[in-house]
Amino acid sequence: MPAIDDQASMFVAARASGHWDADRQAVLDRWLAEDTRHQGAFFRAEAAFAMLNRARVMGAGVRAEDIPSPLFEPEPLPQIAPRPASPTRRHLLKTGGLLAATATGAALMLPLWSGRARLETQVGELRKVPLKDRSVASVNTDSALDIALTPTRRDIKLVKGEVWFQVAKDPERPFVVAADTVRARAVGTAFGVRRFEAGAEVMVSEGVVEVWNTHAPETPVRIKAGDKVFVPYAPQPVPEPLRAEFAPDVIDRKLAWRDGQIALDNDSLSRAAAEFNRYNSRKIVIADPALNDEKLVGWFRADQPDTFARAVNVALNAPVTIDDERIVIGSAE
Repeated sequence: MPAIDDQASMFVAARASGHWDADRQAVLDRWLAEDTRHQGAFFRAEAAFAMLNRARVMGAGVRAEDIPSPLFEPEPLPQIAPRPASPTRRHLLKTGGLLAATATGAALMLPLWSGRARLETQVGELRKVPLKDRSVASVNTDSALDIALTPTRRDIKLVKGEVWFQVAKDPERPFVVAADTVRARAVGTAFGVRRFEAGAEVMVSEGVVEVWNTHAPETPVRIKAGDKVFVPYAPQPVPEPLRAEFAPDVIDRKLAWRDGQIALDNDSLSRAAAEFNRYNSRKIVIADPALNDEKLVGWFRADQPDTFARAVNVALNAPVTIDDERIVIGSAE
């Protein structure tokens, strides 16, 4: 079975060839309905076709007339309601791959850390760091953290950015992450912490984490796998118990950065642009404010803002200008 991107490219090329009928459209509808990744791949292929304006689809190397007919033979498929035949503005593309931590695109594994150390990443850099206690820290773009491991404690100060930990179990040595006044404590679990301007978000992948604000240490919350909670830094007039949200799918998407990806699910174009700008020195600028709230769905490589912009061009019919310094979506006129 061809890879998803290759299948999508063959669908697009076949449709453009003019040899298209209701049966083939039904197969395409079912294929799109099977998996959101199919939808993303299809729109990637459409963006490539529109950009190249020729019969050979990007990445597939397949001409429309060379497509094997068995691909389109109607066969029994799961009874899933087909999606609309025409692409909508809420579906874009998926690209695979890992955000490069080095020029060669390899993930960067640092030596074991012990004692005290400052760990930093630059814009567009990811680091996966094994610690002396056998925990692992995955550090997102443009982040900084101070690590302090002692025989009795494991303290991490998140100065800026985002980090995800796979914590080695050691009940005698609490593992505590501090982000301003926010604290997250675990024994043996996996969780992420991201700093924002007004507070910090804690997301749990495995196990249980206790979260609190030092302004109100008497009101902690225990959050389990699939939970996330946002904790403001500022003291609240009347301390209230923190309220966690069970959102495992949201957490999976938010942690897609560990694989060098940005996952969008009905997110606005303005938010998507902000996410891409975290990882790239060439920034995305939305020139037309009317586009800010357009909703997008898809998986993207974080280090390919130009591919994302071309997909937006196709999905939203918005002009896109790309140069060495920035990517402009829309027109100010």
